[in-house]
Parts: sequence; C-alpha cells; structure tokens
Amino acid sequence: MFERLKLLLITLLLLIPISILAADPIVTQSTSNSTVTSSSTAKSTVRTNPPSAISPSINASNSDLCAIGVSGAVQTQIIGISTGQAYRDANCERLKISKVLYDMGMKVAAVSVMCQDWRTFDAMEKAGTPCPIDGKIGEDAKDLWKLNKREIPKQENLKTMDRGEFLHTLVNGIVGMLLLAILVI
Repeated sequence: MFERLKLLLITLLLLIPISILAADPIVTQSTSNSTVTSSSTAKSTVRTNPPSAISPSINASNSDLCAIGVSGAVQTQIIGISTGQAYRDANCERLKISKVLYDMGMKVAAVSVMCQDWRTFDAMEKAGTPCPIDGKIGEDAKDLWKLNKREIPKQENLKTMDRGEFLHTLVNGIVGMLLLAILVI
C-alpha cells in the first residue's frame, strides 16, 4: 500500500513541472505616446512682513533649579517687543539647603535655615520648640531670643490680589495696549 502511494506521489511530482511548461505565458504589451506643453507666469508681491514678536523661552524646568521664568511679547503691524527674565525663588532655595543639611545629619542647622522665614519661626514658637540661636536649643534658645529681639525674622505681608485689584490691573493693561496700538498705527 505504501508502495502505491509512493509511486503516485512520484508521478504527480513529475507531471507538475510538465504542466507548468505546457501553459501559455501571459504577455502584456502597451504603447503610450504623450506630449505635454505647459506655461505659467506667477508674480508674488509682499506688502508687509508678518508679525514676529516671539517671547523668549526661559528654561526653568530643571527640578534642581530654584527659578521662575517669565516672558512676554507684544506685536503690532509695525513694531514688536519681547522680553523675558528668570527670577530666583528664595523659599525654594531655603527648602533645598535645609533638606541637604538634614540629609547630612545636621538637623539643628537645617531647622536654623528654615527659621530664617518668619512663618517657620512663628510656628516653632507656637509649638513650644523655639528656633535654635547661637547653638542653643529649647529653653536656653527661648531666653536668648527674648534678649535678641532684633534677630527675629520680620513678618512680611504676603500680598494677595483681590478681585478689585485684579480688574483694575486688567483694565490698565488693556488701555495700555490700546494706546500702544493707536500710537503705532
């Protein structure tokens, strides 16, 4: 039985190439003639340059950088002005210095750096743990602070803008922009 199957397979394998050779090939022929003639005339007139005041990019995205970038630009049909600047963030610097000191095991020094801010100084005093002064801590520091009141950080007014001030500033900005536009035109 296997002999018959074997003989059948050999016969099929021999007949397949013969049938392929016997088939007519597919031939495709095409001829194409074309003639293209074109002509064009173009004229461009630029009457004004496009406005191009671009705010400078101030990179302050580094997580180890205590700075805030501020930039802005104004463009009219004739003149454009752009400016930018980076501002130091003193509180961020204080936090980073304090953290590094704490990580080095200098906990009293870290607290001393934080106590340079009046809010921390006030919170420490209200918690009954006065800020260190001249290497003194606890009750000794409390007594020394009473003698050196000039050394206590001054309370700063943390100014926040209320709605009226915001609207006033917004209106002044809009009026200023309109005056600039009128002067330039």
